[in-house]
Amino acid sequence: MQCELCGAPMQGPSKTIQIEGAELSVCARCAKHGTEVQQPRRKGAPQKKPGLAVPQTRRKSRDVFDLMEGEIVEDYADRIRTAREEKEWSALDLAQAIKEREVLIRKIEKGDLIPEDDVRRKLEKALNIRLIDSAEDSTSASGPGRVTMTVGDVISFRKSRK
Repeated sequence: MQCELCGAPMQGPSKTIQIEGAELSVCARCAKHGTEVQQPRRKGAPQKKPGLAVPQTRRKSRDVFDLMEGEIVEDYADRIRTAREEKEWSALDLAQAIKEREVLIRKIEKGDLIPEDDVRRKLEKALNIRLIDSAEDSTSASGPGRVTMTVGDVISFRKSRK
């Protein structure tokens, strides 16, 4: 039998891994390139003794929208670049500070790539900036207790003057 990743003859037991949704039977050396998939129990496999109750823990399904904090600002690339330049850092310096690749920083600063949440948090912390436009920020921008006029207010104001 051959490894489905490198093509070398398999020595020892094969491992089933998943790479980008495809399940492959690979050798022990190539197993590190993917996520190992649990093999289903075979009928001949030893069973647990009856009577021993194993508590079943069920994971709560996670919704992506529960994890979202807000929307990233439209000018995130400019904010990152200007904050980096104010600190007189090169893209390499910033990449080293947040333990990411310089290429990633350059793509984010060009606007070609929107930073993922973990990278965004690192950038915000290192550069002391905000990249999320949350609902709280937009309501507090108008100021506390500040009242703005609406069309309905204008109409009722004119009616009361007559």
